[in-house]
Amino acid sequence: MQTFSMALQALLVAAILGGGLALLVSMNRRAEEAVRPLAVALQVTPVVAIAPLVLIWTGLDHADRAVVALAAAVAFFPIFSGVLTGLQSADRDLERLFDLYGATPVQRLLRLRLPSALPFALEGLRVASGLAVIGAVVAEFVSGSGATQGLAWRLLEAGNRLRTADMLAALICLMLLGLAFSGAAGLIERHVRARLS
Repeated sequence: MQTFSMALQALLVAAILGGGLALLVSMNRRAEEAVRPLAVALQVTPVVAIAPLVLIWTGLDHADRAVVALAAAVAFFPIFSGVLTGLQSADRDLERLFDLYGATPVQRLLRLRLPSALPFALEGLRVASGLAVIGAVVAEFVSGSGATQGLAWRLLEAGNRLRTADMLAALICLMLLGLAFSGAAGLIERHVRARLS
């Protein structure tokens, strides 16, 4: 439950920050040019490399916050990229039609760009859901703190005590957790697509 809770929190943080930032920068080309390289840099930086720094910033007695922050950093890019790509994928002919009728930026966003972005955002959420679990587990490994006694901590403990059965049980739990996150994202996607059809 500890790993599940942290991965879920990380996914929510990544969805809010990634989707919100993509929405903001989609309105301004210069903002996008400034933010996209930073988002890519965050994506390609190994979580293991920044984990000690994040752990220091959040405080050693709040290792759970560090795990959530690191897992959210791992899950951030697919959502940001998906929403931004979707917002920019609106049909150019419809864009011109909105220009012709003098649509406001808010009308254009709500009636054209957000509906166009939805499939991309849902795919980004699906990818990010798996990455949130991976990020949470890796962050638990590198936090090195018993305060975050999730599945990664159980794996380390079982490995140190040479308990193979416990290790396999923890791995199976991790697989089931990843499948649950992916399945939930798939259900949300199907439900939203069915409502729009």
